[in-house]
Amino acid sequence: MFGNLGDMMGMIKKAKELQNNFKKVQSEMASVEASAKSPEGLVEVTVKGDFTISRISISPDAIDKNNPELLEGLIQETVNNALINVKAKYQSEVSKLTGGINIPGLF
Repeated sequence: MFGNLGDMMGMIKKAKELQNNFKKVQSEMASVEASAKSPEGLVEVTVKGDFTISRISISPDAIDKNNPELLEGLIQETVNNALINVKAKYQSEVSKLTGGINIPGLF
């Protein structure tokens, strides 16, 4: 009768450990950075693990007053690639934590 209670307590304990480990990963990820460069190297973006942009570098060669859309596109593409890179790092850390188990809704 009380055997199930012991199993439940063990599950609760594991869930709390997992929750604490997630908080630790989130805290550690705030200091992780990932970068991306545009194909021509005209724009470089660095994103932190908390998904904030920490740096944008734009080459003077990327600035064309007659074609601002070019620079806009380079920035957009490079930011998106940097976000993909930092998300991959985040997923890798969470995968280590969960033993590779995919938990829906985390990403």
